Amino acid sequence: MPTHRKYVFYIILGIIIGGIIIIPRVTPFARANVFGDFFKNFTNPFGGNKATTTFNGGTQNLPVALYKPALEYEQAVVTAVKRAAPAVVSITISKNVPVIERCPSNPFSDLPPEFQDFFGGQFPEFYAPCEKGAKFQEIGSGSGFIVSPNGMILTNKHVVSDKSASYTVFTNDGKKYSARVLARDPVQDLAVLKIDVVGSPAVTLGDSDGLELGQTAIAIGNALGEFRNTVSVGVISGLARDVTASGGGTTENIRGVIQTDAAINPGNSGGPLLNLRGEVIGINTAVVSGAQSIGFAIPINKAKRDIESVRTKGEIQAPFLGVRYLTLTPDHAKKQKVSIGHGALVRESDEGAAVEPASPAAKAGIQAEDIIIEVNGKKVEEENPLGKLIADFNVGQTVVLKIIRSGKEMTVSVTLGKRPE
Repeated sequence: MPTHRKYVFYIILGIIIGGIIIIPRVTPFARANVFGDFFKNFTNPFGGNKATTTFNGGTQNLPVALYKPALEYEQAVVTAVKRAAPAVVSITISKNVPVIERCPSNPFSDLPPEFQDFFGGQFPEFYAPCEKGAKFQEIGSGSGFIVSPNGMILTNKHVVSDKSASYTVFTNDGKKYSARVLARDPVQDLAVLKIDVVGSPAVTLGDSDGLELGQTAIAIGNALGEFRNTVSVGVISGLARDVTASGGGTTENIRGVIQTDAAINPGNSGGPLLNLRGEVIGINTAVVSGAQSIGFAIPINKAKRDIESVRTKGEIQAPFLGVRYLTLTPDHAKKQKVSIGHGALVRESDEGAAVEPASPAAKAGIQAEDIIIEVNGKKVEEENPLGKLIADFNVGQTVVLKIIRSGKEMTVSVTLGKRPE
């Protein structure tokens, strides 16, 4: 082979071999650039079904990615907390409590003198608890949040239930205020406090009627009464739960609450449950002891009437009918030997008479063993008990009740009163 042809052959062979080695090394970078362009050229990742991107000089329509980058999600949580946290407060409960000491005690002092002389008056030393005055000290804590620039605070009723106690509020910026209780809801676990402040940051109230299972929930509060402004994040785990909460010697049935797995600890009671916009969607209220991340919050829409009532009337006014009742189901109806499988059977209980004397129900002529089956045309049943239907009205409103008495159907008009505390 001539020399020059030999060189040409080796040059061509080198180009071919070099291409085989170089191309695989370049290809991953090329792929990376392609996908980099893919994500860089997303123009509307959550606004439609397609997004436009450029591939090798050509334009293609591709399915929109449904996954939201973690960085954006975390930023949304941080922004929501920053928006609400300045209005979240810690509440401490203080009162005079007895000071108990060990005091000398002689259990033989009541013996007749001859018995005391028999022992020569020498007895071993005994001690017994005794009260030595009282001491003003902190006995509990909770959380709350400011709902108006003039220092109105929403919290749980059980946080401020002791009428003989004093309440102190610590704001997010570390300032300390004496607080007074403006009102306690006679039905719900809600209360309103007031501190003397002007221009305070206030939360934004959201809409709890539109909540969806799985949406993000953020809890803020004074965890364990020690760690202020503790933030925990979870999801809405359940809606319209009915639970029985107990603590501090009281038991309360709470209906229609939000379930969440955002950690709610002792001391968080009364704090806000937020959505990703930083709006309050609930008031943290209770946890299931012994369970893993099962907490409950009162929907904020149930508190809006209380807030407005305190603003306009200076108190929380809850509508009052004045009956005790048993909610009927088909099974209950068989046991009670009544002909209808839904409604509220007016009947006395351990708590008192079937119809409260001088109550709106008594004035309207409602009697024990009446079955209330409708309130203004809405059916009374297990999912819509009488108390829930009455709560939708205001004090002073007149409602029409459809009742069954001795097998006969009739209607009764009742003007609702104000529920006593």
